Amino acid sequence: MQQWDIVRVRLNPRDRDLHLAVVISCEEDCLDPRVSRINVLYGSKRQPAAALDSWQTQLNGADGLEYSTVIDCGLFYLVDKSACVSIMGRVSHERRRQIGRKICEILRLPR
Repeated sequence: MQQWDIVRVRLNPRDRDLHLAVVISCEEDCLDPRVSRINVLYGSKRQPAAALDSWQTQLNGADGLEYSTVIDCGLFYLVDKSACVSIMGRVSHERRRQIGRKICEILRLPR
């Protein structure tokens, strides 16, 4: 697993279903077996007519996904690496820039 991979994960152990999430932890943490948890951004399937909110960005086939997925860029989740079941795709370079800009904008980080 690497930074920018799109994974299926159960964010809450009580959740019935797995959800898509984007790995945002650094490569060193992703590859280090001593680090058991990583940061992800949560995703959900996008309804065709639904507009994106200011804290969201959209992933789709360009990122290796079968359907449009909305990513919430305003909230980081800390999950166990072992909870990441499979890699579904990889965020494209342009979408990485979009996600980075959204995170800076939402958290009011300097650019």
